[in-house]
Amino acid sequence: MDRDLRDRGVHGVTRSLDQGMELVTGWGRNPVTASHVARPTSPDELAKASLDAGPRGVIARGLGRAYGDAAMNAGGLVVEATGVNGVLDLDPVSGVVRVLAGTSFDDLMRVSVPQGWFLPVTPGTKFVTVGGAIASDVHGKDHHAAGTFGTHVRSILLALPDGSTRTLTPSETPDEFWATCGGMGLTGTIIEATVALRPIETSLLSVDIDRAPDLDSALALLTEGEDRYQASAAWIDLVSGGRNLGRSVLYQGDFATRAQFDAQGGKGDPLAFDPPKLIPAPPAPSGLLNRFSVRAFNELWFRKEPKQRRGELQTITKFYYPLDMFDHWNRLYGPRGFLQWQCLVPFGQEDLLRWVVESIVGNHTASFLAVLKRFGPANPGPMSFPGPGWTLALDIPAGSRSLAELLSRLDHRLAESGGRVYLAKDSCLHPDLVPVMYPRLDEWRSTRARLDPGNHLTSDLARRLHLLG
Repeated sequence: MDRDLRDRGVHGVTRSLDQGMELVTGWGRNPVTASHVARPTSPDELAKASLDAGPRGVIARGLGRAYGDAAMNAGGLVVEATGVNGVLDLDPVSGVVRVLAGTSFDDLMRVSVPQGWFLPVTPGTKFVTVGGAIASDVHGKDHHAAGTFGTHVRSILLALPDGSTRTLTPSETPDEFWATCGGMGLTGTIIEATVALRPIETSLLSVDIDRAPDLDSALALLTEGEDRYQASAAWIDLVSGGRNLGRSVLYQGDFATRAQFDAQGGKGDPLAFDPPKLIPAPPAPSGLLNRFSVRAFNELWFRKEPKQRRGELQTITKFYYPLDMFDHWNRLYGPRGFLQWQCLVPFGQEDLLRWVVESIVGNHTASFLAVLKRFGPANPGPMSFPGPGWTLALDIPAGSRSLAELLSRLDHRLAESGGRVYLAKDSCLHPDLVPVMYPRLDEWRSTRARLDPGNHLTSDLARRLHLLG
């Protein structure tokens, strides 16, 4: 594969091929498939784009930050929704916003943060669309306190494959609403949404930092902080073993109050939001990230932070989106790309979590972007990923001979123990495990079939995992 084809564009959609097809990939840049791509520029065009779907069906796509094939459709139609964007209305008193589905979190925050309103839930990148966030029912560092993004959605305007639209709400159409939240775009094309934002007094966060020498210490600190912090996450070292197994750096906090801002000598507008310009991340050769380079990076990252620091004021970008400071950071994994794997391990299965960490360390997997978090209760969505337990997410360079066997072993143990993997990040789950990990799959299929009886909505993910039955 020509590297230039895979390096163009934030969306992962590349250059045109013959017969009007284009190469499309996820953020992991692996796999790559060819599709027809439509780019509507109005809500009406977006609602009717599915009418052009052929026998291979159609799937909507946002900014392409799903790591695998969730927004890909080999040989079919991909509808890129980013041209249908904008904040339609923001109530300055209630913080309820009506927004078009192709609007990025970045653009939404540029409007809302200066008015004292922040996203109710955000993943680790602001370069996702509102529609994509709903389809993946994204979660963040505050799941234990705020749940998933879908929990804060008040209504969804959904376009069905026949071009008609329906308004979904959690009270009037709960089955269809919750099938769409976490439904991976397979219930319809989201046109717009109404979302309740959360109030903030400043755009800075007061952050406590702790170094945990091992996995048990990290779990204890995250547990202790559950009621004290709105947002919590731990960077975890998945290279070191022995007494350093699972050593972590914890970042926990919440938005600073105006009093905290003033007490620490804050100057200027406390609600200023001006993200830094992106730093280009150069393409890297395959093999640059290996267990030796990652071991050195992990040692540096662990040692650079203090053993303990309290009340450090951090910007939104530094706390929530550190990787977003680097344009195309996915290039660092080289032309082969990478996979992301994220699991849920239920509470009471901490021995399983330790086994997962030991297995990854023992496989010499070169992951320097690994995050450990504590989840809260699940929401009503049958395909929503989070639930009570621990979640571990890691990036893994593609191409390792032992990678498929490792992930298969982990997936099977998770399924046996009531765990699951996140479909928005999956690349290689066996389809037989999906109904085990998501026991309400048939319920979701039934609701989805009422919205799309002809199975026009599909994706590479849906075919690979047999999601439609």
